[in-house]
Amino acid sequence: MGYACPVCDAPQRDETHLANHLALQAIVHGDDHETWLDEHAPEWADLNADSLGPLVSDLAEEREFDEVFEDTVDRTGGHGHGHAHGQEHDHDIPDRQPQPFGGSGGSQSLSGDAAQIFEEARSLTREMVADDGEDGEDGETNDGETDDAPREGDDRGAGSDADDRGEESDDDTDRKES
Repeated sequence: MGYACPVCDAPQRDETHLANHLALQAIVHGDDHETWLDEHAPEWADLNADSLGPLVSDLAEEREFDEVFEDTVDRTGGHGHGHAHGQEHDHDIPDRQPQPFGGSGGSQSLSGDAAQIFEEARSLTREMVADDGEDGEDGETNDGETDDAPREGDDRGAGSDADDRGEESDDDTDRKES
């Protein structure tokens, strides 16, 4: 059992989740959720979820849901089944384009600067993954050095200089904080 949001019908596990859902939507979007709360619980902004929950649950429809998590509800009008990563298909919908970031419908594709930034990030990620694949299993690089070993011109080996001068290193500071 759970509650259906009286505004958008989203399933909520209990009255606390319903209160959080309504308030968050009202604060973030300022949409119909805010209007509904203003009409039915005018003091909602001053209440916490434990206080608001009983007020809004009395006004919401109690229902039985298979799964009562917002992130498990298909709001795309899909066919109710998923596919493994990289196994999507379009169900013969000719105008549906693949969505960036693995999204599925409802959001606009990126364009302009955003598309260029996304493509650059995608390219850099491919390079990074390819570089990781060239390293050995045990942390050795192709040149025989370990990834953690200081290299010529690398400041990582200079950490002992601070100790030699009696100064605190970052490691000393971390130990004192714990």
